[in-house]
Amino acid sequence: MRKFWKSLFISNRFFASLAFVMLLMILGQYYQVFFVAAQICFSLLILLTIIEFVLLYGKNSNKNLTANRLLPERFSNGDHNVIKLVFKSHFNFTIKLIVIDELPVQFQKRDFKESFTLNPGQEKDFSYQVRPVQRGEYHFGALNILIKSPVSLICRRFIFNQDAMVKVYPSFIELKRFELLAISNRLTEIGVKKIRKVGHQMEFDQIRDYNVGDDYRTINWKATARKAHLMVNQYQDEKSQQVFNLIDMSRSMQMPFEGMTLLDYAINTSLVISNIAMIKHDKAGLISYSNVIHSMIPAARNGRHMQSIMEVLYNQQTQYKEQNLELLYTQIKRKIHHRSLLMLYTNFESLSSARRQIPFLQSLAKNHLLVVVFFENTEVSKITQQKTESIEDIYIKTIAEKFSFDKKLIIKELKQHGIHAILTAPGDLTVNTVNKYLEVKARGLL
Repeated sequence: MRKFWKSLFISNRFFASLAFVMLLMILGQYYQVFFVAAQICFSLLILLTIIEFVLLYGKNSNKNLTANRLLPERFSNGDHNVIKLVFKSHFNFTIKLIVIDELPVQFQKRDFKESFTLNPGQEKDFSYQVRPVQRGEYHFGALNILIKSPVSLICRRFIFNQDAMVKVYPSFIELKRFELLAISNRLTEIGVKKIRKVGHQMEFDQIRDYNVGDDYRTINWKATARKAHLMVNQYQDEKSQQVFNLIDMSRSMQMPFEGMTLLDYAINTSLVISNIAMIKHDKAGLISYSNVIHSMIPAARNGRHMQSIMEVLYNQQTQYKEQNLELLYTQIKRKIHHRSLLMLYTNFESLSSARRQIPFLQSLAKNHLLVVVFFENTEVSKITQQKTESIEDIYIKTIAEKFSFDKKLIIKELKQHGIHAILTAPGDLTVNTVNKYLEVKARGLL
């Protein structure tokens, strides 16, 4: 009985009709004709309501409507993900549907509502997009459907697909896009630069016969003398080098940009770099840290390695603590014994905060190739481009320029200590980081 009352709704048309009947009854106190009309209208209203009730709640009516919410196995963070709703009517008459989907609380959307009609036996699907900006588990509520007959005096509610859950992973859509472009050598289409290789900082592969167009500097004269015709050395890019993404999960990485935090941008980029490194036959590893070491994945290259990285990162959240670079240095010294490329994603908001960390960064750079990636405050940069119209505007612009200049000084100081650095807007992080990785490989810096 409780389920029945929860499924029954009175429509606005019913209350409007009832109000009209009451108006006629009020007028009927003065004119008999209005009282008779009120009785007829009230009887007709009750009759139509009973008829619609029988249509909506008749025998086997629970099976007269089927609906399903088709969710992907996982969502891609920061990208538009498609959700599909499928409906089929088994009623013998045309019904009107009002669809109310209970979206996860992370979307903060409580006004999802769609309306359309279904003819007898008709199947219809409807798709909409959602854009998650936080990693983790997203729990969907019920798929509520209110149906009306052509009379539309009452509604019946159907409930489907309760308690569905989808995991939101770092942006695997962006990962696949970069992967396809890397495989087809089309990374230049998205801003990745072509970098000229300097010298022969590559591994020896084999000795082969000379072909027209080969670089004469690669001629192997000893093999040429033995074979009595020209032979050349063939080289290939160095393989199996280790690339570690070091992700700072301290409170400085919680700054938002276009709905996502800097930490999410760093995680998405670390996945792309790891995947491209594995395509280039390197090994990819991961360390996430703040005041403690949150996770560490050794450098490897196998079919399941990318999935292992995604499983570790999809639900990691910051504890709003300060970063501990000394602890990071100790962990790397104990666990990483071969020279590796370390891509450190962090954020410095002032020159003084960067100077406090430089001794630890120097220690990391002694045995490894360290690239520090930190973020440009785009809102501050916009202020520096604005025109000033008052003394207050001049004061604000001066402070903004001071912050922007400090970022440039941080890069200068890092380079003076032999540390590579990238200052980038969050939206350009992936492209700029891929450019740096390809530069390291092309110039044999590792």
